[in-house]
Formats: sequence, C-alpha cells, structure tokens
Amino acid sequence: QVQLVESGGGSVQAGGSLTLSCVGSGISFSGKSMDWYRQPPGKERELVASSRNVDSVRGRFTFSRDNTKNTVYLRLDNLTPEDTAVYYCHIPPRWPQAEYWGQGTQVTVSP
Repeated sequence: QVQLVESGGGSVQAGGSLTLSCVGSGISFSGKSMDWYRQPPGKERELVASSRNVDSVRGRFTFSRDNTKNTVYLRLDNLTPEDTAVYYCHIPPRWPQAEYWGQGTQVTVSP
C-alpha cells in the first residue's frame, strides 16, 4: 500500500520559515516526478512546486529531494499570511502507475 506522509507544518509569524517533508512508503521516489500543492482556505488546490519544472517553484520556496530517504522537501521562506494553506505531496500519474496524494500538513501564518 502506497502512503505519502507530510510533516513539518505549523503556525508561524509572517517572515518566518518552515521546511515541509514528505516521506513515502510502498513506492520508491527514485526517478519519479514529485509535486507540492497547497489549498488555501476556501480556495482550490494549486501547484506550488514540481520536480518536472524547476521554474514552477515560487521564489520564496525551495524544492529538494533525498531519494535515499524516499523523502521530498519544501522549504518555505519569508512566509506571509497568504501562504496559509494545507500543503500536499503528490506523485503525478504515469501509466500504469496511479497518482498519489498525501494527507496534507497545515501551514498557518499570522501577521
């Protein structure tokens, strides 16, 4: 059974930083595209960063991965209240492999 488990979220003040982690089990991250999405309150889920396109990473966010630990990371710097959202790890579908989502980790940024 494939599981993606995010961690590292929390409550921070504006200007602060967080590093989110996503650990996979039941699937190897090696050679796979990986994404980070977020869903702000009352809004649709949106792509934040993707290993498929380094330009997709927003300027204050840094995507990294450690295949030896089957883990991807998202470093969030200079956070603003607009970054408040649930952040999700995602493996896009690539036939015959299905897509997978983690359960999400909450990031809350106060003014």
